[in-house]
Amino acid sequence: MTPAKLKPAPLRHRLLIVDDDESTRLLIAHLLSKDMKIEAQLAGTCEQAVRLANNYAYDAILLDLQMPGIGGFGVLKSIRAGSANMATPVMIVSVLSDQETNDRCIAAGADGYLVKPVERRALVYAVKALLAARGKAKKKPGRLGEDG
Repeated sequence: MTPAKLKPAPLRHRLLIVDDDESTRLLIAHLLSKDMKIEAQLAGTCEQAVRLANNYAYDAILLDLQMPGIGGFGVLKSIRAGSANMATPVMIVSVLSDQETNDRCIAAGADGYLVKPVERRALVYAVKALLAARGKAKKKPGRLGEDG
């Protein structure tokens, strides 16, 4: 009897999905899981999102803007200010569709912006692009004298 060759486990991307609407959180996780191998952690409040972002590393974060408490901008600011996910790509997923809000998000450190309701293909494409860009950034060799 020969030992069976073990296949490496498929890569699972760890995502944090933040939205105060439970059905939206579940829908986004479901849509992504149809085309990607993900491990989704769901946060329904800004406080929960900040706590999770401070304690766990994610491959990407999907974040709603209009939430009670500090709101999506506050969560984004907190993540970028010094959490375990300072460099983690953040995709805003919001009903706000104006260019000014989009520009504010990018200026605040978001890496992308999707307008709700999201279409599955657009969502999957955007998240895959974020993950691919993150992978390339991780593999880039640094030069001497650069801060890392």
